[in-house]
Amino acid sequence: MATPEQGNQTSITEFILLGFRTLPELQILLFLLFLVIYIATMAGNILIMVLVVTDQHLHTPMYFFLGNLSCLETCHTSTILPRMLASLLTGDRTISVSGCITQLYFFGSLAATECLLLSVMSYDRYLVIVKPLHYAARMSGRSCFQLAASSWVGGFLTNSITALLISQLTFCGPNAIDHFFCDLIPLVKLSCNDPQLMEMLTVTFSFPFLLVIFLLTMMSYICIIATILRIPSITGRQKAFPTCSSHLIVVTIYYGTLLLVYMFPTAHTLRDCKTILSVIYTVLTPLVNPLIYTLRNKEVKEALRKACRKFMFGQW
Repeated sequence: MATPEQGNQTSITEFILLGFRTLPELQILLFLLFLVIYIATMAGNILIMVLVVTDQHLHTPMYFFLGNLSCLETCHTSTILPRMLASLLTGDRTISVSGCITQLYFFGSLAATECLLLSVMSYDRYLVIVKPLHYAARMSGRSCFQLAASSWVGGFLTNSITALLISQLTFCGPNAIDHFFCDLIPLVKLSCNDPQLMEMLTVTFSFPFLLVIFLLTMMSYICIIATILRIPSITGRQKAFPTCSSHLIVVTIYYGTLLLVYMFPTAHTLRDCKTILSVIYTVLTPLVNPLIYTLRNKEVKEALRKACRKFMFGQW
């Protein structure tokens, strides 16, 4: 509840994203760096989507989910980087309250969708290695579409609860968000309502979701690794592991940074470290995902070579 003193204040209409305020001399350099990252991220992920759609050899469940992940990454990075680039270039760090909540909603929804999609992709790898005889039946075209659609719908519906709670808050100052985008905990802390209560409620809604999906994903990989280790020949193990290693790397990077950022939401001493980790999972992870999948995947590299030959010579 808001205190009487807070209740007499005028509700604010905009926030100030402090961002990288401690590095004023590096604003142009940061702008150029993040611009290159944004262009590379969009180009890499769009390229993967085009390859998955156009190359017949990539019309499999694994690459269908990879195409969804690339689409997700283009949306995910676009909720944050364009606004941050504009702030670095113009110096205007203001964002309306409604704009901030909207950014929070889409960012949170896409993050939840990514958690679900990574879990679905781990299930796909689980079936390939642990239950290969059941793979064709469980991963039909209809099943793949349902799993992907459920990830998108589930992510947006789940975060609707958090967004609804945030929209009911009253903000009466201060209006400076100590972050480069509208994240959950920094926004809640600016509320005139009881910040500890709202922090507890939002973490209670979001953390179990993140933890359950993370545990399901890890259980899939524990079963996968156990099955691979039981393969008698070294050649067999070497052939099986690459089918899931790229996805395991992506899961480790994404969840590793995500859990470190949100495990200690009130730890002020880790502020700078958490800002760096936030940059990793919001900016760098969408960039490295296409690199990991293309550099470690023979089918994608072959599809890319064929696409380049067709573009340069007009033939396959």
